[in-house]
Amino acid sequence: MFAWIVRKLWGDLSPEEMKKFGMLSVICMFILGTYWLMRPIKDSLFSKIVGATYIPRAKMLSFVAVALLILVYSKLVDMYKKHQLFYIICGFYGTLFAAIAFMLMHPIIGTANTVASPDRILGWIIYLGVESFGSLTVPLFWSFVNSSTDATSAKKGFGLIIAGTQIGTIAGPTLATYAVELGMSFLATVVSIGILSVPVLVFIFTKIFPSSTVDAGTDKKRTGFTEGLKLLFSRPYLMGILGVATLYEIIGTILDFQLKFAAHETYHTAEQMTVFLARFGQCTNTIALIFAFVGTSFFIRRFGLTFCLVMFPTCVAAVILYAWSASSLWVLFGSMVAIKSLSYALNNPCKEIMYLPTSKDVKFKAKGWIDGFGGRSAKAVGSGISDSFGGVMANLIFYGSIISLGIVGFWILVALYVGRTNKKLTDSGQILS
Repeated sequence: MFAWIVRKLWGDLSPEEMKKFGMLSVICMFILGTYWLMRPIKDSLFSKIVGATYIPRAKMLSFVAVALLILVYSKLVDMYKKHQLFYIICGFYGTLFAAIAFMLMHPIIGTANTVASPDRILGWIIYLGVESFGSLTVPLFWSFVNSSTDATSAKKGFGLIIAGTQIGTIAGPTLATYAVELGMSFLATVVSIGILSVPVLVFIFTKIFPSSTVDAGTDKKRTGFTEGLKLLFSRPYLMGILGVATLYEIIGTILDFQLKFAAHETYHTAEQMTVFLARFGQCTNTIALIFAFVGTSFFIRRFGLTFCLVMFPTCVAAVILYAWSASSLWVLFGSMVAIKSLSYALNNPCKEIMYLPTSKDVKFKAKGWIDGFGGRSAKAVGSGISDSFGGVMANLIFYGSIISLGIVGFWILVALYVGRTNKKLTDSGQILS
């Protein structure tokens, strides 16, 4: 019975594939589960320590910070094997959040000080730390997966990874709903432990699947940390992936700021706001989990990659119109839940499949720029739009909706191009390098 269910949901996975993708789903579960515990902590602490009106500026600052980190990351790809990057990156962030947990208990630096000010550095460190962690570790994980997975196996197994991952992304915000009882410092400590668990799991995976540690890139000529950027601008297909991967972020950032600002006005402590945002994470990832079990792999196999790539922006357009027609805290809540859950359960797996007919340099270097620098620059654009209206929500909702619908139109055209090009590359067996 179980085997029949697996075949229906994810295709005919072999026992070895089940073991491999099952372990990968656990690794991703810890990465994204920890990240989703971070998210409500990040926004609530920043709003109460620095101020909610500074969120767009923090997003724009994170664009600069992540761009610099991507340069370092690209250099590390040349210097170390891919599994070793987890040891370096997760080791750094695990230590950082252990220090943050300690500083939150300080009577002046920490949460005991209820006077919000842009001069309070801890709030900026927390925000940039969480933003950069997601921008580096998630692309690293998918690059690690893509480098050892063929297209046929990926179409069956990626849905399983997403399904397992969503369990973690529900557990993370669920823990955050106890922020009032547990305290912010305790939650930051859990974040640190969760991050440091990732390299341990990767080490175990490499022992069971030793072929995953083979990295031919360490023997070739060093290409420099700007190679990914050169690849990106010299390949129209990669520029198309950039569009599919980042245009959504502009729209999502505009709606997200509306939600966070409304929540800041409604809830008066960091703990209360954390609980609300954690509920948002629970709803988003529960819906994504259900869709991952019954929809992700089925839609990709039944309707094809191009259909799925186009369906997502079409759904986003419908959500924008809904949020525009009846804007309130809970309408914004429902709108963000809808597009976030579809993004995680459908658009993200489709985006990763687009990298399969590409070389190692593309998977690691160009992808790092797309997911890190590209995603962050798109969020910076969305934040710039939000900041330009000076916190006047009525203007942001009206003009932001018009801008977002225009972006959706262009996004659909890009999705059509990328989907059709991917099919040509896959059918011909060509590897884009």
